[in-house]
Amino acid sequence: MNGIHPVGNGEEDFYIELMDKYGEELARLSYTYVKDYQIAEDIVQDVFMKLYMNKDKFRGESSYKTYLFRITINCCYDYLRSAAYKKSKLLTTLTNMFKGAEHTEDLIIKKTENYMVGQEILSLPLKDREIIILYYYKDLSMVEIADLFNISLNTVKSRLFRARTKLKDKLKGENFNESK
Repeated sequence: MNGIHPVGNGEEDFYIELMDKYGEELARLSYTYVKDYQIAEDIVQDVFMKLYMNKDKFRGESSYKTYLFRITINCCYDYLRSAAYKKSKLLTTLTNMFKGAEHTEDLIIKKTENYMVGQEILSLPLKDREIIILYYYKDLSMVEIADLFNISLNTVKSRLFRARTKLKDKLKGENFNESK
């Protein structure tokens, strides 16, 4: 798919194939930013709409996967800057204060084997969180991450080192070595 520009009757099939191949992965990536699965799914829909509407802008300098990751991250940043997010965050905080209820997304995370590690990753600052997720969970190379963020390879290496150190310190504080 790298460098292929869809044309003619195969265009619809091409976009369906991209959605099938990357949709769930992009939703999980979005979730790591917005921490709400329904909003993450909405963001992925927006990503594919933007891809389709701007199909002539893809120059083939990267893979479609990297291109879709970049669009997804930008959409997440847009959402996190939006008034809707700030209002949602305030409502969630107030609701939890009065009800003491857990979020649906918290219940989903608790069901995973790596709940504690996942929580610690999600509690990292955004720049640290995204570098850990892209490198370890999305299997992007350091070079791909550098291209994705348009930063130097050394910057990626130092961010990854810093993020790993912060995560290691957090995990030590939770006595993860004593569990299991």
